[in-house]
Amino acid sequence: MSPWRKDRTVSETGTQADAGTAGDPIRGRALGTAPVPLSVLDLVTVGSGSTASRALATSVELSRLAERRGYHRHWVAEHHSMPGVASSSPAVILAHLAAHTRRIRLGSGGVMLPNHAPLVIAEQFGTLEALAPGRVDLGLGRAPGTDGATAAALRRTDMLNEGADDFPEQLSELTRFLDDDFPDGHPYARIHAVPGPVQGPKGRPPVWLLGSSGFSARLAGLLGLPFAFAHHFSARNTIPALDLYRQSFRPSAVLDEPYALIGVGALAADDEKEAYRQVLTGALSMLRLRTGRPGLIPTPEEAETYAFSPAEREFADGWLANVVHGTPDAVRSGLDELRKRTGADELMITANAHGGEARLRSYELIADAYGLPVLDPARG
Repeated sequence: MSPWRKDRTVSETGTQADAGTAGDPIRGRALGTAPVPLSVLDLVTVGSGSTASRALATSVELSRLAERRGYHRHWVAEHHSMPGVASSSPAVILAHLAAHTRRIRLGSGGVMLPNHAPLVIAEQFGTLEALAPGRVDLGLGRAPGTDGATAAALRRTDMLNEGADDFPEQLSELTRFLDDDFPDGHPYARIHAVPGPVQGPKGRPPVWLLGSSGFSARLAGLLGLPFAFAHHFSARNTIPALDLYRQSFRPSAVLDEPYALIGVGALAADDEKEAYRQVLTGALSMLRLRTGRPGLIPTPEEAETYAFSPAEREFADGWLANVVHGTPDAVRSGLDELRKRTGADELMITANAHGGEARLRSYELIADAYGLPVLDPARG
């Protein structure tokens, strides 16, 4: 059995040490009445009338809130050329969050590996591991995180499919840089990713594979890695992908059994009407993105007065059907049902709304709904 295997639950009165990450870099522990660990996926959204500076400041507030309220990890996602998202540089943001937190795990949800040279990512996350030892996750995806033209500008090539097809090879190269273990005779055998193992005790961020279809699910299973599925924008594929991951899983030095989290859109407010007002802004923002009109996240007033065409209304309603929203009790029930239906080992909540106050309030309300204890970040 892997030495990282630990019991995943603690009582409602669990202490800061109980919720800590020591001894298990992958699995969290459920606190309060939550059925599984709860975590945060942060898109660092920029609302109409606001700024990227304000969005990044909100991310710091969110990370501190999440740490204080017993959320297990806080991930940020790589996106490019999207005015409503300020998370183009996950490693930079994570370094900033590390300086403002003490315990919560921080990671990428994820870095889009084909956009980068594996050595660069190994150096960035080796640096993060040195800044926040033992609490950094490296989540990797194979999609570009943007449109084709922007991906070509990032990669300096128009051969975008080549990057996705080479993902397993890129992953292998990255892992060898992280472990500093290229075999003798390899062209990179004398290259060291620093900060890294060549400078001291071996240790690196755990690698997660992210996906919205079956490719990364199968690869994560075959490699015995933890898997994160993007349920929040690919809900119809969630159960097939998780089934494929579990069926493909082979025990490894990292995991002795599958461990899968799902990203889920969820927003709680003090009343159902307000929750709907807030999530409608995310639906309109996604509609504009999908129809080639990306922009800042609209205000609730703008979303309420927007004249949806029948096709647009159908899209918005379909999008909102996969966002758990309402009162705290309703959100708790929705998350519990989703966890039961998917068998997810962890729920990573993304609360997309126009303003930071609504997002912060939502995470606080969800923590209260599950009776998560108020923790002291300075301990554990």
